[in-house]
Amino acid sequence: MISYKLEQKNIKNLYIRIKDNTVIVSAPKKMKQKTIDEIVQKKSKWISNKLKEEKEQLEDKYNKEEFIEIIKENVNDLTKQTGLYPNKVRIREIKYAWGSCSSKKNITINMKLIKYDREIIRYVILHELCHIRYMNHSKEFWELVKMYMPNYNEIRKKLK
Repeated sequence: MISYKLEQKNIKNLYIRIKDNTVIVSAPKKMKQKTIDEIVQKKSKWISNKLKEEKEQLEDKYNKEEFIEIIKENVNDLTKQTGLYPNKVRIREIKYAWGSCSSKKNITINMKLIKYDREIIRYVILHELCHIRYMNHSKEFWELVKMYMPNYNEIRKKLK
């Protein structure tokens, strides 16, 4: 039996979601516990797969040295491609964003990207480099990103 957190609400249908490695079941207030358990049991394979996916996303893909090297390689490659040069590039834990670019052209990359694929890391670096030219998310900014990474929108969707 799968353990889960139950939330009974004024809703018509039962919903199952996974958040922070916890199974959360939202069910109608009038639904019997036995019915809820049966539905959760029927969805156990799906739930197990989702828990496994989430666990994989929580694991680091690289060690710290590899991650730093990936950042350096991408910064070097992308600065040559774009002609956009930051003053400094730092790697830190950031709570509010995947990266940032200051008005002084200093770029900070979130250490949490260590859990993501190389293309996502590359996208974040490109995104921050483009802020050197446009310190906003204007149409021109996104056109610049697209010029160097035409599929940026698909990559961007992978960031949670």
